[in-house]
Amino acid sequence: MVVSSTVSSGSPAAAPSAGAALIALSEREPHVPADRLVAEMVPPPRFDSVRFDNYLPDPDQPSQAEAVRVLGGFAATLGGPPADARKRWFRREAPAPAGPAGVYLDGGYGVGKTHLLASLWHATHAPREQKAFGTFVELTNLVGALGFQHAVRALSGHRLVCIDEFELDDPGDTVLVSSLLAKLSDAGVRLAATSNTLPGKLGEGRFAAADFMREIQGLSARFRSLRIDGQDYRHRGLPEAPSPYAAEQVAAAASRTPGASLDDFGALLAHLARVHPSRYGALCDGVDAVFLQGVKPVADQATALRLVVLADRLYDREVPVMASGESFDRIFSEEMLAGGYRKKYFRAVSRLTALARDAKRLA
Repeated sequence: MVVSSTVSSGSPAAAPSAGAALIALSEREPHVPADRLVAEMVPPPRFDSVRFDNYLPDPDQPSQAEAVRVLGGFAATLGGPPADARKRWFRREAPAPAGPAGVYLDGGYGVGKTHLLASLWHATHAPREQKAFGTFVELTNLVGALGFQHAVRALSGHRLVCIDEFELDDPGDTVLVSSLLAKLSDAGVRLAATSNTLPGKLGEGRFAAADFMREIQGLSARFRSLRIDGQDYRHRGLPEAPSPYAAEQVAAAASRTPGASLDDFGALLAHLARVHPSRYGALCDGVDAVFLQGVKPVADQATALRLVVLADRLYDREVPVMASGESFDRIFSEEMLAGGYRKKYFRAVSRLTALARDAKRLA
């Protein structure tokens, strides 16, 4: 990834100590070449080492152990090592008929769905270039960058496509993803997805889902649904997230932390509106810790959804977040938390809380 305007000598909120060079996310203008988007569709660094064996099912939630069993069987249907290259030269291998076209993991935030999805990716015996892993947002952004037909061609040779955080936020995405997955499934690509919403309920509370029920039902028919129950593991037996720090503490900690970014929260949110969400990962390149000053409740839904995407990218990269102002469990209004995107907001709060806890060592 190529990132321009990557370093700032300070922040509008506070001045760092003399001589410290700090990154400001709000001054970065990342650019991601389209031809690298498919190659970079792999599990994020947080999930490099996850496997079925190190997923720890909650003994009080049998659905978690059942999900491991079913996904292990699904991985087995994807075949062993690739066939001899000389055989593939003369004829295309027929897709394996066994098992469902896809598996869909439904459950609340923090029950380990992404861990299981990444474990499936790792357990699939296929070359890296024949399996893809990305969030729903990254998939739709891929289509936007490459064009629909090019995206179909780029992914049709894969054995497995994993889609994390599956959501349908508008009618356009519904038709787009339904068409893409239909093309991939018909080409023999196996599918796996996670979401906080059952396939038949996708889009509910966000737009007139009834008007697009045919597309939604078509998506649902391509997956075997697995419900995973349980509590958010990020808070299972762990201490509460630290209270917000004083602005001076945040600035001081940023100035002594290598690879730190320091931003005013309001300025960062305004900048996110000018950067496409597909580039939020590149926005975080080279950043080892994020420091925010003046965190406050988010005023509108569009801004809130952009913050959700940024929180996901920071969590993927295990970047601790230290902040002043309001605590992260108060940045979304009660109305937002009760609306159609509530599960996204709860996931963001959960992840930001975990990253704030990680940042305690920086204080």
